[in-house]
Amino acid sequence: METDVAFTSATEMRPLIDKKEVSIPELVDLFYRRIKEHNPKLNAYLALCPDQAMAEARSAQEATDRGESVGPLHGIPISVKDLEMTSGIPTTVGSAVFRDRTPDINSVVVERVKAAGAIVLGKTNTPEFGLSGTTENKLGDACRNPWNIDRTPGGSSGGAAAALASGLCTLATGSDGGGSIRIPASFSGVFGIKPSQGRVPRYGGYGLPAANHFSQSGPMSRTVADTALLLQVLAGPDARDVTSMRSAPPDFSAGLGAGVSRLRIAWSADLGYAGVDPEVVSVTLGAVQVFAELGATVDEPGLTIEDPFQAFWDVFSTASYTSYGHLMEERWDDFTEYGQNTFRHGATITGPDLSRALLRVDQLRRQMETFFDDYDLLVTPTMAVPAFPINQRPSVIAGKEVDPFWGFLPFTFPINMTGQTASSVPCGFSADGMPIGLHIIGPHGSEAKVLQASAAFEQARPWAHLRPPIS
Repeated sequence: METDVAFTSATEMRPLIDKKEVSIPELVDLFYRRIKEHNPKLNAYLALCPDQAMAEARSAQEATDRGESVGPLHGIPISVKDLEMTSGIPTTVGSAVFRDRTPDINSVVVERVKAAGAIVLGKTNTPEFGLSGTTENKLGDACRNPWNIDRTPGGSSGGAAAALASGLCTLATGSDGGGSIRIPASFSGVFGIKPSQGRVPRYGGYGLPAANHFSQSGPMSRTVADTALLLQVLAGPDARDVTSMRSAPPDFSAGLGAGVSRLRIAWSADLGYAGVDPEVVSVTLGAVQVFAELGATVDEPGLTIEDPFQAFWDVFSTASYTSYGHLMEERWDDFTEYGQNTFRHGATITGPDLSRALLRVDQLRRQMETFFDDYDLLVTPTMAVPAFPINQRPSVIAGKEVDPFWGFLPFTFPINMTGQTASSVPCGFSADGMPIGLHIIGPHGSEAKVLQASAAFEQARPWAHLRPPIS
């Protein structure tokens, strides 16, 4: 029964807490016992805060006992990705450079989950500065996938996905600058959404100020309703982030039962340029047919984009270099190899280089804006391959040579460039038992519609009852 409680969704847990059928301190204690048992095999958490969490749990239970009005996440155990600053809890941003740092501030994401009543269990593993699509760093062992601990859970929110999939938290915060919510959601068999650019403020006090063209914090969970609940808490303007949307967010949960009837959905297996594993294509093609069965119109319009990675890489690495490049000389040996490569490239980008890259970003954004004049949603595979063994990134996919650093994630980073929103929905498994995700993309600002379609798929093909061997 304790395992069932650990896998109970937040939307189901909240009424149980309000009715006093579940004790918040006992719930938090359950998760810490599970973390003690399973985290040594997964390395999903980098830091825990049991004293702080238990004190907050007791206070939350007292509020429940007094019948006080409480927040939407009251008493819900949550993990926080270690790219978010947390007051009194170590924040390494996945880097040995900050191995011993404990901040005295919270990021806006942490402020909001705490204000909503969630209980922070600890900080989840991430590659250095979130720079990689898998989760390895110099802080310890690689983060591992609960479905097969020899495989990567993806990155950069790999620890969040591993913790969710194995029942080591109820909700998780992630962030996504090139796919970092959707990659691990696909590889680890959980649900996540990258919000539209500006939907969730990114103030957090990490690094030196740099323009945020691509990155968004966002929710991860085991159900669509839980993600909608957490996104409602995270979204909304904040004056400290000048790129945040000024308008109030819609009700993300209101349309979850509306279905997909009459929606116009486009399907692309490769965006016209990607190498994709045939098994992934087969599973996701079968999954997209669910929308047609549910009443949507599904077309394959032959969308083709030119490989945009160089422009993405120029902008992404320049921002990283701006934030952390000042540490290159004194702390070079403390950086990972992929961190060093990112900073080296960022240091070489000239003003004209960046200007040309930003023009390519604008061109891709306009192409996708125009595409969505004719469609409500675009569906693709989330990833080009299922999860692969740790430190064995593919260099050839479906007979096509690809760059091992990014070739396995050709569907995610372009959506960071366009600023659109996209989710990854668990839709099946590979022959060797690894999860495969379906990528549901919507226009900028359309999180509610993406969640609506995700919920319709979840109802038709439920996944939350499926548990990995480590659970």
